[in-house]
Amino acid sequence: METAFDRRLFAAWLVLVAITLLYLWIDHSVDHGGVLVASAFATVAAIALACVKVRIIMREFMEIRGAPPFLCRITDFWVVLMAAALIGTYLAGKAVA
Repeated sequence: METAFDRRLFAAWLVLVAITLLYLWIDHSVDHGGVLVASAFATVAAIALACVKVRIIMREFMEIRGAPPFLCRITDFWVVLMAAALIGTYLAGKAVA
């Protein structure tokens, strides 16, 4: 017997797969004839997509969705903080180089 919980997890898994395929498309689109070139767009997109995936995994597979509101907010804050730190570090390093 299939439950709503099973359908929700399956839908979350499909979204995670779609995000992975989107990243692969972005990565392929910035490739210049087989030559690997650093792309700020691809890097920032990869970080943003990874953070979206982390939030989905925490909400659906680690069951934070059913946790107290404070825990939901603190995990969302953590994801935003990590995204800002990673993107900021990347852009600062790129500016220095």
